[in-house]
Amino acid sequence: MRDFIIKLVKTIIQIMNAPMLILFIVTTKKEVILVDVRRWSKIVELVDTSDWVNLLYLLYKYPEFRNLYYYRIKKGNFLGLVLMHIIKFFYKECPSLFLYCDNIGSGLFIQHGFSTIVNARSIGDNCWINQQVTIGYSSKNNFPTIGNNVIISSGAKVIGNVTINDNVIVGANAVVVKDVPSNCVVVGVPAYIIKRDGVKVKEQLI
Repeated sequence: MRDFIIKLVKTIIQIMNAPMLILFIVTTKKEVILVDVRRWSKIVELVDTSDWVNLLYLLYKYPEFRNLYYYRIKKGNFLGLVLMHIIKFFYKECPSLFLYCDNIGSGLFIQHGFSTIVNARSIGDNCWINQQVTIGYSSKNNFPTIGNNVIISSGAKVIGNVTINDNVIVGANAVVVKDVPSNCVVVGVPAYIIKRDGVKVKEQLI
C-alpha cells in the first residue's frame, strides 16, 4: 500500500509539472540540460535512472534548478524563449536567485538560492554555488570569470575583474578581489590561500 501511494504521488507530480517539459522538447539546449539533470540527480541522490523522471522531480522540488532550467531555455532558440515566458507565469522561479551571465557551463549546482546574485563573464563546468553568494561588478566593465569545478561557499563575495581558476574552493564569507590560481582553497577578508595543490599554506593573493 505504501509503495502504491508513493508511486501515485510521483505520478501526480509528473502530471502537474509536465507543461515545463514543453520547453525541453522545443529547446536547442537539451544536451546541457541533461548534464545539469544528471549532476543534480547525483548530488541530491535521486534513485530513479530516467532523465525525464528526474527532470520533472527537480523542476518540482528545487526552485533553484528551475532558475537554471529557464536560463538554459533563454539561451536556446526563440520558440523556447517565447514559451518560457508563458510557462514562468505558472511555474515560478526562486525569487531571490539571479543568474546574469553570458555563458554558464554544464553541471552548475546551486545549493539554496536564497539571496544569491551571479553576474559573471562566464562560469565553467561543474561549479557549485551556495546561498547568499555575490558574484559581480566593481565597476561598469569589471566583473569576474569563474573556471571549472569551482565551489563558492555561503556568503562569499567575488567582486571585480578577477579570475577564479579551475578546482578552487572559496570559503564561507570570503571576499575575493584578486585572481585565484588553480587548485587552491581561499578564505578570509580579503581572501588568502590556505591550501594549494593539497598542501597547507598561507599565501596572499597577488
